[in-house]
Amino acid sequence: MHIVFVEPEIPPNTGTTARLCAATNTTFHLVGPLGFSLENRYLKRAGLDYWPYVDVHSYPTWSDFLSRRPSGRMIAFSARATVSYTQAQYTDSDLLVFGSETRGLSTEIRTLLADSLYTIPMSGTHVRSLNLSNAAAIVLYEALRQQGKV
Repeated sequence: MHIVFVEPEIPPNTGTTARLCAATNTTFHLVGPLGFSLENRYLKRAGLDYWPYVDVHSYPTWSDFLSRRPSGRMIAFSARATVSYTQAQYTDSDLLVFGSETRGLSTEIRTLLADSLYTIPMSGTHVRSLNLSNAAAIVLYEALRQQGKV
């Protein structure tokens, strides 16, 4: 499986997700522009000493990612979607696409992936969205559960 972060802004979220990817043998794709340097100390601290075990790829732009991405179905996640992530049927080659912490996925990406756009339902009314690394973990573990891998 693959996790794709589009224009992430907060280094610890990316570092935490790198650790998640190391723990689950999941490939991690970072699509820029990034809101930080890959040399950021907070990014490295959150990923601890697991970075050598992460298959990470970076792309300067969304269009560059589209031209070089691995094959597989892209499934996107947005607080603006209406269908629960639990309704998706996940496969090994899926690319799980998440937007930036403050803006989420662009209208362009949500439109492109409208047929495979899901949300993580929240019962609380005072929160706009979940933390990016938490959202990635929730979805990834559901995908792995469906495949009998956890």
